[in-house]
Amino acid sequence: MRPLFFLLLTLASSSLAQEIKPEEISPLALQKVLQDGQSISDPMVQKQVLKLFGKQNLIKGKPGVKVEGTTVAWAIMDMSPARVMRSDGTEIGAMTAMGNEGLQVLVESFPNFTEFDYQIFTDAMPKVAGKVHLENYSYPPDSEVQKGVPTGRLERFEWSQSKVFPETSRQVTVYIPQQYQKGSEACLMVWQDGSRHVDPTGSMRASTVFDNLIHQKQMPVTIGVFVDPGRKAGQKPGDKPANRSLEYDGLGDAYVRFLLEEILPAVQERYEVKFKPDPKAWAIAGGSSGGICAFTAAWERPDKFHKVLSWVGTFVDIRGGNVYPYLLRITEPKPLRVYLLDGVNDLDNKFGNWPLANRMMEASLKFMHYDYQMKWTECFHGSRGMAPELPEALRWLWRDVR
Repeated sequence: MRPLFFLLLTLASSSLAQEIKPEEISPLALQKVLQDGQSISDPMVQKQVLKLFGKQNLIKGKPGVKVEGTTVAWAIMDMSPARVMRSDGTEIGAMTAMGNEGLQVLVESFPNFTEFDYQIFTDAMPKVAGKVHLENYSYPPDSEVQKGVPTGRLERFEWSQSKVFPETSRQVTVYIPQQYQKGSEACLMVWQDGSRHVDPTGSMRASTVFDNLIHQKQMPVTIGVFVDPGRKAGQKPGDKPANRSLEYDGLGDAYVRFLLEEILPAVQERYEVKFKPDPKAWAIAGGSSGGICAFTAAWERPDKFHKVLSWVGTFVDIRGGNVYPYLLRITEPKPLRVYLLDGVNDLDNKFGNWPLANRMMEASLKFMHYDYQMKWTECFHGSRGMAPELPEALRWLWRDVR
């Protein structure tokens, strides 16, 4: 037990990102264990490793991989020596045995924005396979809860009375800043895929960013309306919404009518809030299909929505969204302000190439002299790349409204 005690004592005073408690272990801590070597045979360490990966999962042969930052840990239960290989045949490393029950582990660190398929081999035969996806970011202070900053309240309701999208139901989350005074008018920002973006413990942390920027007067007092895509009859909360692509990827005014005729009036009535009528006070946001949805809503109704935030936008040929770079060039400029973000590691599939589509959007916005900003990163498809950029994006979008 003494080697384990002194190892954990060393880890507690090291530069690890989190404190290691006696009953738990992380990929970084496991890497230290393997480098130290003295604790590999310690039953307590083996117990921690089995808890990390799930002993029953390993016994059943499920892929055992855990990621912390850009450090990857693999585990397997097999009595034969095991090796981890990339799908292209290159070896990542030989696994280290821990104890006499077949537990073997390997921990390696990789560059950020690395993605590869792997297989674990024993006796020259593949036993398990999986994918490693590394995309690690640090949050800026404005994405963290700050002492002394007023916290807005979150209200939720279920909407199942849609006439625009009949036989659908969805959750709507409303963010009301503490600074909002009843009877006054506030700015508005609508978000697609709303629940996960407003969640203070999620990856985007939009409500926390709102709290901080409103407190700093870096954005105006703003009501956030976070709308989930529609679930069809028979689907339960948490199921993948079956109506998402129809609502988000489809061109035309159906979705913006849904907002203007159904959701926003319901929000105002339920929570007794008012929105400023000036379109410069209205913004709309979304990622992927939600990103093209945000652009479509503002494109169709620039008299309502002036500001657009779109990340990894799906401006490809799923439901005709690939026409936008061309429409922009042949249509009289509309009074829109557009913030786009994409990454060089975004999707490339049968529907199109997302980075290329966003570069075409960028070029068309520039050619037509729109008020726009394009942020290029190394992000993959998803919202992780947008999350650390959100405070600056909102500052830019709201820079002329206080």
